[in-house]
Amino acid sequence: MNKKSILIFFFCCATTYSYSFAQTLSSKLDSAAYANGYQTGNYFQHNQIDVNIEAFVAGIIDAYQMKQPKVNVNQINELGQYFNTYLQQTLNNKQKSEIQYNKNIAETIMAENRKNPNIKETASGLQYQILQENKKGAKPLATDKVKVHYKGYLHNGEVFDSSIDRGEPITFPLNGVIKGWTEGLQLMTVGSKYKFWIPSDLAYGDRAIGNAIPAGSMLIFEVELLEINPK
Repeated sequence: MNKKSILIFFFCCATTYSYSFAQTLSSKLDSAAYANGYQTGNYFQHNQIDVNIEAFVAGIIDAYQMKQPKVNVNQINELGQYFNTYLQQTLNNKQKSEIQYNKNIAETIMAENRKNPNIKETASGLQYQILQENKKGAKPLATDKVKVHYKGYLHNGEVFDSSIDRGEPITFPLNGVIKGWTEGLQLMTVGSKYKFWIPSDLAYGDRAIGNAIPAGSMLIFEVELLEINPK
């Protein structure tokens, strides 16, 4: 969330907070304001941001009603910057903590996988298990285009993407996807199905992908290779 969005959310939260909640939300706009305020509260709670909502609301109301500020007027810009810095530091610290947590989870899972003789590991750290193998099929090169069916999920089993659920396989150049896929699919033959455990450095690294994939996550895929260079 950028600074502008944060301030908009804060404003929605502040204006909503001044409601007497014995009063019914009498219009769609009222309900929308409340919904934005609720989302803001949820955002701060989720990100563990300690915010004095009452103080912020008081500032919004005083400014809107053109009252004298309760802080030195010459310090308002400085205090605003201080709050924004605090907010950004809190988000950065939380992200670092989440990244380390996800990497620790991944290492625990992969260490357990190493005890399973059916799970192999490449020099890069990619782990895979053969679920179904067609020994007569061809293997793709990194420069090939492939057609696959797949299901991708996180360590907790939460599915973030699935061509199988959509009922439609996907086609893509093998050198245009994450490193774990580029490497892993070159191990497969057409008609085979593998399960991959892809550590974050072979996936999206320390970046979060929307709300679906947290930063630093290991990705788990079940992939079936259908064709090489499909028309």
